[in-house]
Amino acid sequence: MPKINGNEIRPGNVLEHNGGLWSAVKVDHVKPGKGGAFAQVELRNLRNGSKLNERFRSADKVERVRLEQKDQQFLYEQEGMLIFMDSETYEQIELPAEILGERRPFLQDGMTVHIEYHENEALNATLPQKVTCTVVETEPVVKGQTAANSFKPAVLDNGVKVMVPPFVGQDEAIIVNTETMEYSERA
Repeated sequence: MPKINGNEIRPGNVLEHNGGLWSAVKVDHVKPGKGGAFAQVELRNLRNGSKLNERFRSADKVERVRLEQKDQQFLYEQEGMLIFMDSETYEQIELPAEILGERRPFLQDGMTVHIEYHENEALNATLPQKVTCTVVETEPVVKGQTAANSFKPAVLDNGVKVMVPPFVGQDEAIIVNTETMEYSERA
């Protein structure tokens, strides 16, 4: 595995640190008036989700881990486990539903998900950036409410509440950004 200097750490990098695999969430480069510069890094453990704040000086060496990415198709959920299938080998794997966190409701049957592996251990799953959902409940349009940034609450077919523009009505298909969990556009 390649070693990188502490000042080369970027958000999204996966590092081997203190015997665990950590993902760099936030990196701030600090140049104090006295002493050497350092990188203040917020790390998230890929196995248990715990967080850690560390300082890395430019002279510090850390192991950067490359994760193998595979696209896998979601089949079904059974007893809190999500079942995915590799579309090339047709092998099936089980992952806990918690791996998706608050984005779990956006997972749909047959959806292709990016799963990251480290030595045959699945560590992370990422949904497509945009997902199509249907509005099942929202307020009717109020005449004269034409303010440019006035949004109204809506409930989607997966139970998630999002804010939508006033022109979006009930039973309409919309595209939701799964990273920000916000309305993106009409479908």
